[in-house]
Amino acid sequence: MSKTYLFLAEGFEDIEALAVVDVLRRGGVEVRTVSVMEGLEVRSAHGVTVWADVMLGEVKGEEAECLVFPGGMPGAANLAACAPLMEWMQRHYEAGGMVAAICAAPALVLGRLKAGRRLRMTCYPGFEEHLPEAEVTAEGVVVDGNVITGKGPGFAIPFGLEVLERLRSAEMAREVAAGMLLA
Repeated sequence: MSKTYLFLAEGFEDIEALAVVDVLRRGGVEVRTVSVMEGLEVRSAHGVTVWADVMLGEVKGEEAECLVFPGGMPGAANLAACAPLMEWMQRHYEAGGMVAAICAAPALVLGRLKAGRRLRMTCYPGFEEHLPEAEVTAEGVVVDGNVITGKGPGFAIPFGLEVLERLRSAEMAREVAAGMLLA
């Protein structure tokens, strides 16, 4: 079965990671949180300690359906500094796999992606300079092919719902939104 992986590094944005995991799991997506640090315990930008499900070295790339990168600082920078993760992201994208990033992660993580074309993206205000090859918009959530980007913490749930819609269906995303009293 395909899995979605959400990557955690020291300084990740709490709501962008946990809200997305919550939305996807409500929609029946098998999501695994993955630590790119030295252990499973990862501390968020706001001091919340989370235990990841697995370490990066334990993950099988061929099982990946979607790779999700939360923002937060220095979390997004720490994700971008993880060379094995960046190599995997590139291979996954080139194979047609979905990648999703929110807040600073579209700029710092997806900004390293060699897409072969100009991607339409959004990111946290002030990080646009890291996306000179992209068409950056001020929208809350942007989909361009197999790339989904979100602007920041306030868009974590809509971002998660968009990822869910792309992975499962618009109907499933509507059901989850209704269950969360969003629709």
